Amino acid sequence: MRLPLLIALASSLAGFAGASLAAPAKIIPAPAAETPRDGAFQIHSQTPILYPVGDAEAQASAQRLAELFNRSRGLKLTVRQGAPQAGAIAFQRGAPAGEAYDLDVATDRIVVTSAGGAGLFYGATSVWQLATETAGKGAVEIAGRRIEDAPRFAWRGLMLDSARHFQSVEFVKDFIDRMAMAKLNTLHWHLVDDQGWRLEIKKYPRLTQIGAWRVPAGPAAAADIDPKTGHPHVIGGFYTQDQVREIVAYAAARHVTIVPEIEMPGHAHAPIVAYPELGSAAPPAATSGDWGVFPYLYNVDEKTFAFLDDVLSEVIELFPSRYIHVGGDEAVKEQWKANPAVQARMKVLHIASETALQGWFISRVEQTLNGHGRRLIGWDEILEGGVAQSATVMSWRGIDGAIIAAKLGHDTILSPAPTLYLNHRQTAAPDGLPGRGQVVGLREVYNYEPMPLALNPDERHHVLGVQANLWTEHMRTEDRVALMAFPRAMALAETAWSPAARKDWKDFADRLPVELERSRALGQPVDETALRVRALASPVGPGAMVRLLGAEDIGEIRYTLDGSAPTTGSALYQAPLTAPLGVTIRAQAFRKGQALAPVSDIKIDARSIRTRASQDLKTCREDLVLNIEDDAPVRGARARFLIDIMNPCWVYEDADLSGVSQIEVAVGQLPFNFQIGKDVDKIKFRPPATPDGELEVRQGSCAGTAVATLPLGPAVTSQGVTVLTGQIAGATGVRDLCFTFTQKGVDPMWAVDRVTLIAGDRHGG
Repeated sequence: MRLPLLIALASSLAGFAGASLAAPAKIIPAPAAETPRDGAFQIHSQTPILYPVGDAEAQASAQRLAELFNRSRGLKLTVRQGAPQAGAIAFQRGAPAGEAYDLDVATDRIVVTSAGGAGLFYGATSVWQLATETAGKGAVEIAGRRIEDAPRFAWRGLMLDSARHFQSVEFVKDFIDRMAMAKLNTLHWHLVDDQGWRLEIKKYPRLTQIGAWRVPAGPAAAADIDPKTGHPHVIGGFYTQDQVREIVAYAAARHVTIVPEIEMPGHAHAPIVAYPELGSAAPPAATSGDWGVFPYLYNVDEKTFAFLDDVLSEVIELFPSRYIHVGGDEAVKEQWKANPAVQARMKVLHIASETALQGWFISRVEQTLNGHGRRLIGWDEILEGGVAQSATVMSWRGIDGAIIAAKLGHDTILSPAPTLYLNHRQTAAPDGLPGRGQVVGLREVYNYEPMPLALNPDERHHVLGVQANLWTEHMRTEDRVALMAFPRAMALAETAWSPAARKDWKDFADRLPVELERSRALGQPVDETALRVRALASPVGPGAMVRLLGAEDIGEIRYTLDGSAPTTGSALYQAPLTAPLGVTIRAQAFRKGQALAPVSDIKIDARSIRTRASQDLKTCREDLVLNIEDDAPVRGARARFLIDIMNPCWVYEDADLSGVSQIEVAVGQLPFNFQIGKDVDKIKFRPPATPDGELEVRQGSCAGTAVATLPLGPAVTSQGVTVLTGQIAGATGVRDLCFTFTQKGVDPMWAVDRVTLIAGDRHGG
């Protein structure tokens, strides 16, 4: 076994000393072990890249390395056949096996060694990372070292949801490229869900003719008429089988396996709309733009299983992966309970409950997959109804599913919400991307340990690996998918690849700026929002008390007040600072002397110190909090609201009401497109005093005295954000302010965009 040796070598690094020895590699994910050496190797335009004669996999890795050098440093290196020699970068076959590799950087050559094609590929990536530790073009020097590297887990995955929002073939390829560069090897491709069927199935064309398209929710989209059809514009798309073959081959060349997911028995609204006879109840006429958990389940007659067998047969032809994912999650059983045919089928089969019926359903599908030499994988709900031991369980509801699965002898993959659900926002900044409201930052992802302590050594062998998921309900553009994934996917990659003993947050944060620069050099977007400095200011005397936020746990904040650009020698932010009105604070976060994101220019004035975006406010509860985007305008920038849809209520904490006479509240209205079943009855509002309703502002608490009431009439016909202005009376001192709406029903749902308290004259100075 190599891994214990590698861990031991890694732990010995602290013993190396001497100025002539190289610093540890700035590589993400961190290598299992490395040994510094004297000297360095020079790479320049005449450096050849060599691969063994007739070795196609080694040739592909060599060409990949040459491509990366060209893109990042402008070096056009020659790739040719040949054995390792002085002055060259060379690939050769030999131990270690599979995805593991050895990398030797000597003064006269670089050699990557592996018996596996994947190992050679990952070794090439590490060579390029070593060559880009310093940004710039042209020749570069790599310090001497020996790296012995191997992955901790076999399954190192990202899930891409193409069902909720469709991504182009080009984007999927770019996404695969980025995965491969992070040494992630499994793309779980979510191709089917309630809102869309994305895979061409030759035998059932209506799946994509109907199930791949929908009108987005809300009146703005409904009014956006396509002149060619006379109906609202639709969004969507699907992948032809030829495109899938192209993507699968592209991924295979980068040693990424694509595992397709075809959801069943729930999350089946789109296919049931296309073929209503498949359902347990009659569906609507069109695929829905709602989010949440739909009640539509496949029925359990033989025609439905014939359909699923046909679909899976075509899926298997397209995807050579060992595993086929069948979902199995969030299957609401009400339609099965209410369907006489389903109940009759249960009696014939002697099945006592709908949960057991789902187990029988999944087992039927598993037989089909096993008959094709494939293995079934599903979300942890598949355990509830019983499933064959050969089934693999993906644990998303925490780690309990993985623990139970492993103890029962099932292989399992850790993918728990919310920590590895990258649809959660990664910063509390007002300009953060839409998503689930809970903040799951880079450090939280990094610190996640996937191996459950409750498993003994024998049971731990069933843990195949770890995966993060990108559910795209709130990622309507491809750029947003990439930004929500990166840099957090870099943290996941280190957890999945590097030995547990090698992981160290401070060390990772030290290496992060270089990794971000690599992405920028290749034109690959990374979300810098959490790394940029922002401010939250409040009135203090004639000026303001300013808190600088951003890059928490990653970098230090440096700032200036004289208009100059901050440097590593500028004032270090350590505690809230006082600033005069009219000043512009220039601030930037640094890590080990390297900037993490561009400079932020923060203007401090009488208005900004009394303004709070919805993301700066506190939700009254945390039942189902979303950082959600407005539905309008159809084209162009949209507002984003932080809202608890189960309790739309906001608190402006410690609002300084001294001298405040007016209040401005920017509000918007959202379509209530959330499938939450009977829980909708739990959403309560105060009854409106006027037909259009009001925004009520209360002092002290949400049960306190109303100090302002703003009629919603001026905003009712607006599809965007409307600014409401009114008097505020009876409010004094520093108090909490609570904001709630009065209305008769949930649709539309009103939301606060921002609040401004106005002291003195109307314009607030």
